[in-house]
Formats: sequence, structure tokens, C-alpha cells
Amino acid sequence: MPVWFAAVFGVVQGLTEFLPISSTAHLRILPTLFGFKDPGSSYTAVIQLGTLLAVLVYFAKDLWKVIVAVFTRSSSFDAQLPWLIAVGTLPIVIAGVLLKKHIETDLRSLYVVAGTLIGIGIVMFVVERQVAGKPTRPLDAMTYRDAILIGLAQMCALVPGVSRSGSTICAILLLGFTRSDAARFSFLLSIPAILGAGVFQAREAFQTLGRDALPALAVGMTTAFISGYAAIAWLIRFLGTHDMTSFAIYRIVIGIALVAALFAGAIKPF
Repeated sequence: MPVWFAAVFGVVQGLTEFLPISSTAHLRILPTLFGFKDPGSSYTAVIQLGTLLAVLVYFAKDLWKVIVAVFTRSSSFDAQLPWLIAVGTLPIVIAGVLLKKHIETDLRSLYVVAGTLIGIGIVMFVVERQVAGKPTRPLDAMTYRDAILIGLAQMCALVPGVSRSGSTICAILLLGFTRSDAARFSFLLSIPAILGAGVFQAREAFQTLGRDALPALAVGMTTAFISGYAAIAWLIRFLGTHDMTSFAIYRIVIGIALVAALFAGAIKPF
């Protein structure tokens, strides 16, 4: 993989990991547009560590408060947050192990990507209409039941095109929380999932890329960190005053364009 393409790949990864438009879908389409071979889910999982670093840096103060609360045995929500995240992470861990083969093969079909882009776009549009004007709950009112339901939504993001942030934010909104809190918890929930996937698939990524692995991974992770940090900061501000309708429309338009390209034979599904 050329270093310049690894840089582009990382930028797209960082931006789309946190915007509810599906990083996996865009990274699946990108090589096809440039005429490169799909580097596979393992490469994507490893450069996501750059976006993980972006989450850790952006939420450093929040995470420090959590650490202090845990070690001082506080009864505050900050002390409970790691347990909520742990419970919310269980579904994606279990499904990821059980469905690994399918995630890396069948589900990477561009027909699947097109379908989930359109389908989740419609879901996002409906969710926004459903929650509009309804009273909201404070984030510290979150329960373990809420965490499990949000975790099940995150599990769906194993299917390319769904979007981790899109699925979890939709679930959190339906549970009655604000959009800004939804984005914040969604990003924090991504920490163990991204870390686990990146570490677990690092060896496979090196084997797939061969001698080009180190520079491609290093450049991809660096640009993913920079663009990921910018995406987090922008989206939290954006959701403070806007809903996700524009993202829903974008997903549907891209999905329809992808279906048209597939049926026209302009691109191949694998």
C-alpha cells in the first residue's frame, strides 16, 4: 500500500469513525475508487487505534475524573461509568468472536454495505422524528439495562455500513438522553471495542500487508488520530444544536449511488 494512500485512508477513517456515516463502509468503498485491493478488516481495526488515541486525548479530563472516582470509591456517576461501559461492551465482544469469519468475508460485500447505508439512514431519520420535542434524561440516570441495550446497538456495527456511532447514538436517543450526551457516551463506549479489535488483529494486519505494513500502519494511525480528534470536537458541538437528519440523507444518497454503480457493473461487490 502506498504511503500516500495510507494517509488518505487514515483521514477517512478518523472522520467517519465518529460521524454517523460508517467508517467501514467508506473504507470498503475507498480502495475500489482508487483501484487498490481492499486491505481488509484487520488493517482497518489497527489504524482505528489512532482514533482511539483521539478519544483518550479529547476526553482526558473526563477519564481522569473517572479514575479518581474509582480509586476513591466514590458513589458518583463517574465511578459507575466504567461498569456501564464494560456491560455495554459485552455484546460486541461476544458477537465479534462468534462472527469473525463472516465479518471478514461475506459481510464485506458492497451489496451489504449499500443496504446498511440506506437502511440505517432511514432508521436515523425515523428516530429523529420519534424523539423530537420529547423530555430528556440526564446522563447520570443511565442504568445497566440502558447500557446493555446500547451495547446491542453497538454490536450491530460489526456489519459494514451500520456505523458504531450512528447505531449507539440512535439507541441512546431512544432511551431519552440528549444528543450531546449520546455522542459523549457513544465515544467513551468505543474505547474498549476499538482497543480490543486493534490489538487482536494487529498480527493479521502485518501478515496481510507484508513489508509495507509498518509505514502504512504508522501513517494511517497518525492521520486517523488527527482527523478523528477534529471529528469528535465538531460532532459534539454540532449535535448540541442540530439533529442527525443531514447524516441520514447523506447515507441514503451514498447507498443509492453505490447500488446504481453495482448494478451498472462499474464496481464489483468484492
